[in-house]
Amino acid sequence: MYKSIQSTIAVLVAAIAIFHGAVATASTTAVTQKNPETELVRSVVDNAYCQGAFNKLDTVTMATGFHIDFAILGADGEKLDKYTIKDWITAINARKAKPGFDPSTAVRDCCILQIDVTNGVAAVKLEIYRQGKNIYTDYLSLIKFASGWKIVAKVYAEHS
Repeated sequence: MYKSIQSTIAVLVAAIAIFHGAVATASTTAVTQKNPETELVRSVVDNAYCQGAFNKLDTVTMATGFHIDFAILGADGEKLDKYTIKDWITAINARKAKPGFDPSTAVRDCCILQIDVTNGVAAVKLEIYRQGKNIYTDYLSLIKFASGWKIVAKVYAEHS
């Protein structure tokens, strides 16, 4: 009986491993799949978010890729905390204006893990690295407006 249980467990473990591999492959395929909307979303995220908000601190480019009502959403107890795009851009401009500001301190590596597009909405999962260390996992929501794709919200997990 013990051997039968061992065999059953071995089969289940193998099935789970195969299933996990299939899911990982499907996820990888979804991320790397090339279609015009996915590439447009990727471009907005790279230009406005990865380059604009971090590496180049280009608030003009940020303003074109983020919706005016964008907010970073976070939990503060049971309260929903919102950090607006206006506040974010103001903070970046103030930071850049400080004497002795070193732009290299803003450099981040952004790794887009997943882009999911359904009609005129998209969700993007990415990891943010500073000096090789994962500091955030971000989830961006985008909507396609008449003027193009805009980032409308962000929630994130901070890594210590």
